[in-house]
Amino acid sequence: MGAGVTGPAGAGGSRPPVGTVVAVVGPTAAGKSALSIALAHALGGEVVNADSMQLYRGMDIGTAKLTPAEREGVPHHLLDIWDVTEPASVAEYQRLARAAVDDILTRGRVPLLVGGSGLYVRAVLEQFEFPGTDPAVRERLERELAQVGPAPLYARLRAADPAAAAGILPGNGRRIVRALEVIELTGGRFTASLPEPAPYYPSVQLGVDLDTALLDERIAVRVDRMWADGLVAETRELVGRGLPEGRTASRALGYQQVLRFLAGELTETEAHDETIRATRRFVRRQRSWFRRDPRIHWFDSAAPGLVADALRLVPAAAR
Repeated sequence: MGAGVTGPAGAGGSRPPVGTVVAVVGPTAAGKSALSIALAHALGGEVVNADSMQLYRGMDIGTAKLTPAEREGVPHHLLDIWDVTEPASVAEYQRLARAAVDDILTRGRVPLLVGGSGLYVRAVLEQFEFPGTDPAVRERLERELAQVGPAPLYARLRAADPAAAAGILPGNGRRIVRALEVIELTGGRFTASLPEPAPYYPSVQLGVDLDTALLDERIAVRVDRMWADGLVAETRELVGRGLPEGRTASRALGYQQVLRFLAGELTETEAHDETIRATRRFVRRQRSWFRRDPRIHWFDSAAPGLVADALRLVPAAAR
C-alpha cells in the first residue's frame, strides 16, 4: 500500500506524499464504478470522485451516483460537496481532490481517482496551474452571452482558437466564456494554457470502454432506469434549491432535458429520448479526449478477468 512519507516537490512548491494514484477513466456507463470498487477491495483503496456532476448535492439519480450500499464499505471522497447553484471550478476541485489524495496516501491507503471528466483527472494528476480570472471581463462576456446567446461567441472563439473551439460544444456558453476570457487576459490561445503532461503524482491510468453498440444499449437502459427511479421528481425537488439558476448543474445530462420538460419545451418522452441521444454524443467526446492520451491502458469492461488484468498494471508498492 502507499507509504505516507514525503516526496519530491510538486506544483507551487508543495511536497505530496509518496505513493501511486490509480486512475480509472473512460466514457459514461462503461463500468468505471464497478472496476473501482473491485480494485479498492483488492488494494485497500479509497475512491476520489472525478465526475464533475457528482460533486453536486442532490444530483443522485441523473449522475448514476453510487448509493451507500453500492459503495460496499469503500470510502468515497468529493461526493455532494457543492450546492446546485455553485458554478464549477476546476481549480477548486484540484485543491480539494489533492487534499483528499494526500490524506489517503498519508494513511497508507491507495487513492483511486475515478470519473469521466478528463480535465478534472488531469488537474489532479499533472502539474497543472490554471489561468487567472478577471471579474470585469467575465461579467462583460456573460452579459453578452445572455443578450445574444452562445452562437456569436462561439464563432469568435473558433476564429481566435480553432483547437479550443473543437473541444467545446457550440451551446456550452459557460466554457465558451471561460475560453474567451483566458484568450483576452493572456493574449494567447486558450489551448496554449493547457500544459504538456508533467506528473504531480506517480500514477497508473486504467481506461474502461465497451463496444459502441453495446455501450449505446447500456446508455438506453441506464436512462430508462433513471426515469423509473424518479429522475423527474428529483429534478423537481432540485428546482426548489435553485437548479435552473445553476450555471453548471443545470447543464447536466438528464437534468437539462427534464428542466425543459418541466418548462413545457419538451414532452416527457422527448426529454427521455433526448437524454439518450445527448449521452451518446457525450460519450463520443469523452472517448476522443481520453484516447488522445497514450498513458492510459485500455480494457474492455465486459472481458473476463478484467480486475486481475488491471491489477497487474498497478505497481507492487501500491498493493
